[in-house]
Amino acid sequence: MLELHQFRHSAFCEKVRLLLAFKQLSFTPIEVTPGVGQVDLYRLSGQRQVPVLVDGSEVIADSTAIALHLEQKHPDPALLPSDPAQRAQVMLLEDWADTALAAGARMALVQAAAIDPVLRDGLLPEATPSPLRSLVGALPGGVLSGVGQVLDQQVLQQLRSSLEQLTALVQAQPYLVGDQLSLADLAVIAQLSLIKFPSSAGSPLAGRGVAGLADDPRLESLWLWRDRLGLQLGRP
Repeated sequence: MLELHQFRHSAFCEKVRLLLAFKQLSFTPIEVTPGVGQVDLYRLSGQRQVPVLVDGSEVIADSTAIALHLEQKHPDPALLPSDPAQRAQVMLLEDWADTALAAGARMALVQAAAIDPVLRDGLLPEATPSPLRSLVGALPGGVLSGVGQVLDQQVLQQLRSSLEQLTALVQAQPYLVGDQLSLADLAVIAQLSLIKFPSSAGSPLAGRGVAGLADDPRLESLWLWRDRLGLQLGRP
């Protein structure tokens, strides 16, 4: 049985869960407690970041390394096209999703959580003590509103531009590269989960997200595309 050491609401852990769903592989999720749990993770993998996949005697860290491991060990269905040019496009899009798109999505989520107590509470680890959870949820939005002022507005503007371009792309074709779902699609929809949480995020996060993006009617086709691929993978 595979073990996935994760933070539930990490986009990179969501990416690995999507990979496992695509490969139709069962796994046991192990929620890592921030702080003390990361010490144990370091002993296991040599680093403190999630995701980490344990596959028998093999311990693989980093979502891209996990994807390539799964592709080698379970080649069917294929995550990567056989055509070299399409394969290169997939890897380039995956790298973009894991870097530029990820940076913008994280920044937008921080800004949204600063003013939305329900979002802040939902993002806390399940092991968060009740007094701390209550304290974080009770912080008035005005106290945290300054967070948005120090965020890089250029990154946020680039995020909106990228989402608009993605929307145009998925309106024109069912998948980002070629005519089959690939690693590029999974990497992108994992990062989109931080901007508008899918149903699989559960209560209270499902459907919530970054105001101005999650509820922008111009991006509706993008969320429909993401959810369609989720259904294709057997996700609600």
